Amino acid sequence: MANAHQKNHDYHIMEPSPWPLVASIGVFVMAFGGVGYMRYLSGGSFKLLGLELAQPWMFFIGLVLVAYVLYEWWADTIKEGREGHHTPVVSLHLRYGMIMFIASEVMFFVAWFWAFFDASLFTGEAIQATRAEVTGGTWPPSGIEVIDPWHYPLYNTVILLLSGTTLTWAHHALLHGDRKGMIQGLSLTVVLGLLFTCVQAYEYYEAPFAFKNSIYGATFFMATGFHGFHVVVGTVFLIVCLIRATRGAFTPEKHFGLEAAAWYWHFVDVVWLFLFFSIYIWGGWGAPIAETGH
Repeated sequence: MANAHQKNHDYHIMEPSPWPLVASIGVFVMAFGGVGYMRYLSGGSFKLLGLELAQPWMFFIGLVLVAYVLYEWWADTIKEGREGHHTPVVSLHLRYGMIMFIASEVMFFVAWFWAFFDASLFTGEAIQATRAEVTGGTWPPSGIEVIDPWHYPLYNTVILLLSGTTLTWAHHALLHGDRKGMIQGLSLTVVLGLLFTCVQAYEYYEAPFAFKNSIYGATFFMATGFHGFHVVVGTVFLIVCLIRATRGAFTPEKHFGLEAAAWYWHFVDVVWLFLFFSIYIWGGWGAPIAETGH
């Protein structure tokens, strides 16, 4: 009778989990809360079944719920790996899943870059631009002062390239059994990720144009802001890996969590290089450069 329940395959049949359902509820609440939050900021109303949802609290409740689910779900995944459920077949499928996730992120960025190139190459044709933007069919639009690509954007390019180097150092240190080198490399990568976010936040603070009233500002902030969000997510990912590394969770043979974080971070690096050349340099070519605090 015991042999009938013995596992004789490499696949992992998971126990029933509440997290898919809870995650769906959290995302649902956060989506409606986001609409209500935007209506709240604009002074509007958003009623559903007689309830006034134009409030900020619903979005943050959904956000906290999603964050909690992420913590618990990934904690369960780590526990499953410790219990030996991550066989070579399961590990391969985890890698396939990470590759598909990054591929879906690529398509997100394609959408933002597509919008930027469409607006810049076909000025006034596919967009309802303001009169100032249509004048002369120029890009950037007339009256726009752009950010100097050789100041804050160049700083951030160097920062991200260095972070990719320190993360590779951490990975190679792990493969060679150098736990101290792995922790040092991860720590430097986290610091560089936080520094990138601080520099970009200050760049936004000094930006000479706003998100609204300009197709240039809208496409610029959507592309760079979406990338900045990914840097924040990647930094959190690396912080979790650093905490796990200090607790001895990774070995040269078993370290997919760190490997997945490295894939994600290098993806963010590559996207930034394309963004730097296409939006900051090419996209602002010939336009007047705004004076900044430097």
